Amino acid sequence: MRKALPTAVTAAIGLALVAPLAAAAQEGDTAALSVLHGVPDLTVDVYVDGELTLDDFTPGSLAGPLELPAGDYEVAITAGDAEDDSAPVLGPVDLTLAGGGDYTAAAHLDAQGNPTVTAFENDTTPVAAGEGRLTVRHIAAAPAVDVWADGAVAVPGLANPDEAALELPAATLEAAVSVAGTTDPVIGPADVEVAEGVNTVVYAWGSATDETLALATQTVEGLQSAPENVNAGMAPAAQDDTALYAGAGVAALALLAGGAMAVRRKAAVRA
Repeated sequence: MRKALPTAVTAAIGLALVAPLAAAAQEGDTAALSVLHGVPDLTVDVYVDGELTLDDFTPGSLAGPLELPAGDYEVAITAGDAEDDSAPVLGPVDLTLAGGGDYTAAAHLDAQGNPTVTAFENDTTPVAAGEGRLTVRHIAAAPAVDVWADGAVAVPGLANPDEAALELPAATLEAAVSVAGTTDPVIGPADVEVAEGVNTVVYAWGSATDETLALATQTVEGLQSAPENVNAGMAPAAQDDTALYAGAGVAALALLAGGAMAVRRKAAVRA
């Protein structure tokens, strides 16, 4: 029997973000930042430049994307309900977000089981008509793995924290993960949809030793190729937004303390 993909998504986008983000967009290029929590059995708070951005963030959750001005940011991850970011359990980590880029910061375990943070840039380059992109990321405390699609090895020997990408005809695939060189799945099989014009990102996370291995998914839209012919007078297509997480809708990257939040851009030179 096929297993359903796990889905876990945090609360709705805070209304307090609307005005600050609109103003930021007018000031210069922006970047999209999402956050994935892939450390088992640990509820955390996430701070960006000293401001509480995610409160009580649970394992398996994916939040965002948040549109931020391009630049440098400091991300710190603390135990849940910490008073501030002065005693992080992970980080602080410096992130550089380029204008127009799409990024995911993943808190996860390294191959030896130590908590760490890895920043990934999501590929938004166009794909051919009728195709989608499948990106697989290994962020689990486990040895190198083989990734299977429809009964065949699609990505061999993927190690933590590496990724691999395939451009495939749009379809629903039966995906599974096994230890490299073996055939018995340690994750799955589970159905994964590769949609046209979408980068479907699949994360293998958790711990093999603790038997907490699982899959998480993220979708990044807007990869359609430009049409060869454009008819004059047609209404422009609606702008694509980055969509997140296993068909569960848009997640929040802002749970606000007291109903208000500001994400500060780091100064180019700190005092």
